Order: sequence, then C-alpha cells, then structure tokens
Amino acid sequence: MPSEKIRQTAPQGLPPEIRLLLASQQLAVLATHRQGQPHASLVAFAASADGRQLLFATTRTSRKYVNLQMDPRAALLIDSRGQTAADFHEAQALTAKGSVREVTGAERDGLASLFLAKHPHLREFVGAPTCALMALQVQVYEVASRFQQVLTYRFSP
Repeated sequence: MPSEKIRQTAPQGLPPEIRLLLASQQLAVLATHRQGQPHASLVAFAASADGRQLLFATTRTSRKYVNLQMDPRAALLIDSRGQTAADFHEAQALTAKGSVREVTGAERDGLASLFLAKHPHLREFVGAPTCALMALQVQVYEVASRFQQVLTYRFSP
C-alpha cells in the first residue's frame, strides 16, 4: 500500500525533492484534454523562484494550446528517469496540477527572461509572434518515489 504524506506551503518554501526536480530537469510531459480525449505533449519548462508557476512555450495553433483554451486544467509530469534498470527504485516523478493561462504584456517579458535563462536555445521560438508563453499556476505537487512513497504538497490559496 502506498504511503502518503501531505504538506501545506511553509515559509521555508518547497521541499528539497521538489526543488531538485524543478531545477535539474529540462523537459516535462504536459497533459491536457479535449472532449474527453487525453493529449500528452513534451515541453521545455522553467519554474518561478517560489515554484508556484511552471512556464512553457507553444504555438497558438498547437493542439495543446487549443485544448487549454477550451479547459485550462492541466498537469505537468517531471521525472528523473535515465532509462536504466535503477530507475525502478531510484527515479522520482513530480506531477504538478493546476490551471494554465497565457502570459501577456509586461509580465510576459519578465517570465520569458526566466524561461530563456534555462532554455537559451529557444530564444527565436519564444520571440516569434505565433508563440504563446504559458504559465501553469500550480495548486498541488505530488512526488512519487520508489513506487510506494507519495508526497503531496498543496499551496495555500
């Protein structure tokens, strides 16, 4: 039976296992849906300093963008797997759940700088007029490790 711990936000910030995954990983799997059909997309991501926002970029014609316009609820899966047998015991998976919005105006400039600090090779893509910078407003993180241990971390409203 999986063991589960639940933590609320604390003044000291995110637990170290969450901070490590957010800082060490470049890619995440974005889960959206439309009319009952799930859709998963690989995206480059960056986290705000407090971990409350996860940023990714996409074109406004992409399936993920259209899905999020219909329903902004989404999840991002960030994991530490290395495609080895050891992953069965050592890999961690972080699921971030919340609502996604497009970032615009002056806020976009600041958050685009944060995103591009982690992904400078995407500068041209992010600067294109067809590109939308998206922010997942994280409501809850769930960290699974060793297939049996789950840590749930909720942000206070």
